Amino acid sequence: MKEKVQAYIKEIDGFIATTPEDLDEFRIKFLSKKGLIPALFAEMRNVAPENRKEFGAILNNLKNRAQQKINDLKETLESSKDSRKDDVDLSLPANFMEPGSRHPLSVVRNEIIDIFSRIGFSVSEGPEIEDDWHNFSALNFPEEHPARDMQDTFFIEKNPDIALRTHTSSVQVRVMEKEQPPIRSIFPGRVFRNEAISARAHCIFHQVEGLYIDENVSFADLKQTLYYFATELFGKGTKTRFRPSYFPFTEPSAEMDISCFICGGKGCKICKYTGWVEILGCGMVDPNVLENNNIDSNKYTGFAFGMGIERITMLKYQINDIRLFFENDLRFLKQFESAV
Repeated sequence: MKEKVQAYIKEIDGFIATTPEDLDEFRIKFLSKKGLIPALFAEMRNVAPENRKEFGAILNNLKNRAQQKINDLKETLESSKDSRKDDVDLSLPANFMEPGSRHPLSVVRNEIIDIFSRIGFSVSEGPEIEDDWHNFSALNFPEEHPARDMQDTFFIEKNPDIALRTHTSSVQVRVMEKEQPPIRSIFPGRVFRNEAISARAHCIFHQVEGLYIDENVSFADLKQTLYYFATELFGKGTKTRFRPSYFPFTEPSAEMDISCFICGGKGCKICKYTGWVEILGCGMVDPNVLENNNIDSNKYTGFAFGMGIERITMLKYQINDIRLFFENDLRFLKQFESAV
């Protein structure tokens, strides 16, 4: 029995703990209910009565020795932990998370809104799910117009009168229903068309449309407004030209080109060597559209315009694939941190 005690003393004195887990294993081994020292106390019934007092003192000394070892090692571990805290240099800068970047479409959208806001245009928004009246009929689309075809529009199957809006012109109708001239507003938003996705086309894209209705509004007002916009967005040396076109809700209608800001009008791949780049459609609001929205076409005139944000962004940053805007590739998005 005494040989066991001497062996335990040697093991206790030589034990070193480097972690709290090591120390807990030591405690369980020697002092738990089923540990080595309580087992020795249980053997006292086998000791002769005249030797029990001496043996009890030896076991109590062993138990106290083990407990003291645990207390000493616990204090050492805690002081070591505190010293590691002191080693931290609190003057060092924190490890901040890497900041995100604005999406290029958001950058250009905000820039367009800011330009028109400076000349008095307010911003209006509307629902992305529209009825036939706001999306087509009120805008002078005949029943047989190709834009009503299933190839262009995402109709709601249970109700063919409801569709995902194909342009933000539907917001123009909602504004004209609620307000009387003068009206001067732009309408940014997401639109949907049933088109095959490719490098140049997508079934989801974004537009900014504008509407100005008042007395004596002319095509000259439209041209000056859009010329101001083009020079503010693309630079003061930008030239513009208008080509006749057709839209159901404007008459006369036109498409506006700007001089290529890449080659300066000399001809390049961006402008297909013509020196001009198309950026938007526009025209004078058709009198039928005004009357459909209870605005007196004999008293008021107006102009409207619309542009695709993706197209302008691709031109501005020379991006050759529209699908990049929807892939959330951080390598692509990080290129626009400086554009915010």
